[in-house]
Amino acid sequence: MFKKIVLFIAFVVWFGDAYCLNLDKMKVNFLSGDYKSAISEGERILSGVDYLSQSEELYYILGLSYLKNGNYLRASDIFEIIIKEFKNSIFKDDALLALGDAYFLSGDYQKAGRFYQELIQSEPYTKLQAALYYRLSQIEIKRGNLKLAKEYLDKLKEDFPLSPEARADAQQLYSLSGLYYAVQVGSFINPTNAKNLCRKLIDEGYEASIQEVAVNNSKAYRVRVGRFKLRPEAAQLEKQLSSQGYPTKIYP
Repeated sequence: MFKKIVLFIAFVVWFGDAYCLNLDKMKVNFLSGDYKSAISEGERILSGVDYLSQSEELYYILGLSYLKNGNYLRASDIFEIIIKEFKNSIFKDDALLALGDAYFLSGDYQKAGRFYQELIQSEPYTKLQAALYYRLSQIEIKRGNLKLAKEYLDKLKEDFPLSPEARADAQQLYSLSGLYYAVQVGSFINPTNAKNLCRKLIDEGYEASIQEVAVNNSKAYRVRVGRFKLRPEAAQLEKQLSSQGYPTKIYP
């Protein structure tokens, strides 16, 4: 009997060490950007063990690996497991943020915004506030609601000026003070072509201008018409210009 107990303890110790080694290997794969290997290792561990004392961390890393690898559906399933099954998990807030990211990256901005807002409301002092306000601003930019996007970015700038989100996107934070919609009708490498089109549009009564931008170590000259605070106004102008034969696109 004693011999069996010793063998059992030895097995538990060995298995625990093996598990830690496997999880460490998964972390190394993830941190090195080898998400496929991290996924393979994580799924292997999950399939072979019924209970893991560190399963919350395993699920979280696995979910992030799927997210980075572009499998947003599987990533969202895993993050929902953490939220529903591990209600007191230290990874719960991060999983909720990542779940929103999965929907954002898949183009479902409504669901993404719902999860971001849910996290702000349920955890008003969460360490993720700066990340949440930045993400909410990006959702509103995608939706075309520039006024609300600016409000989120202003709050980010005011409340978290030293956050990575504010510092990394400082240019956008400051440029949003002059946000407007315009209709682009041409983009040229030759500035003379851009000037000719701009002059033609002005002669036709349009408020046209040229924007010089850097593209692949070169310069491009974009001809745009109008400055509107609301997207529907820009859409009306786009329709009018398109009917005249101009190739049109609304920016931003």
